[in-house]
Amino acid sequence: MKKLIALMLAMLMAFSLVACGGGSEGGNNGEKVVKIGVYEPQTGDNGAGGKQEILGMQYGNYVQPTVEINGETYQVKLEIVDNRTTAENGPSAASELVNRKVSIVLGSYGSGVSAAGAKVFNEANVAAIGVTCTNPIVTAGNPAYFRICFTDPFQGPALASYAKDGLGVSKAYTLAMLGSDYDQGLVKFFTPAFEKLGGSVKSEDFPEGTANFVSYINNAKDAGAGVIFAPVSINYAQLIIEAAASQGYEGVILGSDTWDSNKVAEATVGKDVTVAVTTFYQEGADAEFDAGIKEWINSDADAKANNGGNDQVSAVTVMGYDAYFVALEALKKAGTTDPAKVLEVLPDVTHEGVCGKVVFGAEGDAVRDMAVIKQANPETGAWDFVKIQQVG
Repeated sequence: MKKLIALMLAMLMAFSLVACGGGSEGGNNGEKVVKIGVYEPQTGDNGAGGKQEILGMQYGNYVQPTVEINGETYQVKLEIVDNRTTAENGPSAASELVNRKVSIVLGSYGSGVSAAGAKVFNEANVAAIGVTCTNPIVTAGNPAYFRICFTDPFQGPALASYAKDGLGVSKAYTLAMLGSDYDQGLVKFFTPAFEKLGGSVKSEDFPEGTANFVSYINNAKDAGAGVIFAPVSINYAQLIIEAAASQGYEGVILGSDTWDSNKVAEATVGKDVTVAVTTFYQEGADAEFDAGIKEWINSDADAKANNGGNDQVSAVTVMGYDAYFVALEALKKAGTTDPAKVLEVLPDVTHEGVCGKVVFGAEGDAVRDMAVIKQANPETGAWDFVKIQQVG
């Protein structure tokens, strides 16, 4: 009887160790499963961008649905949770992923909500890989948070260099939402860089929920601004474009990486406006990748709807794809699904992605020193490549 009890206790302990391992469970037909958390907005102001970022991860999972970990094949399961854009909802969404025992997390589109979930991931020893969240607050002092994109201390000056040297303007007008870490952060980095180059800046903020931007556009015109720099969400970007067109603004509207959406490009169709953005990828840079993901998007009605109704390849989607494969590399390097072990090895992980090589540097930020500049085509509703921008 004692031997039987001892055997039962040993089996129970073994089961408990597997259950607490993080991300590993039995799937259909007894295959092993590893879970990758997806911490992204699907609703709120950033819902459209979040859905496009998720598409890249889902396409990555379609291309490579398994990973070899310590000589065994695991099915990769994406656990997707909606963080609803706002910092208030971030911790609960992050906790939900931890409770689902994910081994590593991808996301989020939006810097504020990324930073809001950081404490939860840190306390759980679960690594998070930011995809396109560019504000320094995301990784600063957050040892569990990494990211594969460039950061705003680079993006702001890059935009300033393009405005001053590339476009030859001397006056800029910035427009940001009150309370947005992302918007305010980019304005903070753009303004001194533009002034250092000899330009002048007039800045204004608008409250959340603003629907009419006509007065702001007229203020920019009155200031003689050759560029309007508005690092805002996709929803506000479309409204700003409408207002600029209606008021006959003749300068260039500059957007940051959040504007790299087919919805923004399509908002310029038939309008006499010029819109340019900094971003991570231009469709056509990798023909084989573009062809594959377009075929996948067009074969799935939900994927096409989440991509804004067409098959344009958004840079955030490509970055989501790259982030998925960085996560797979971390799992392989760790040799286990234990999140703490995955976090331990992540700083040394590298990956040759579609958007360039991923190497982590200080604070867990990727080492990147260039951005793609592209411009919306008001005839086709697509993005046209302009140049590769570095800081001048």
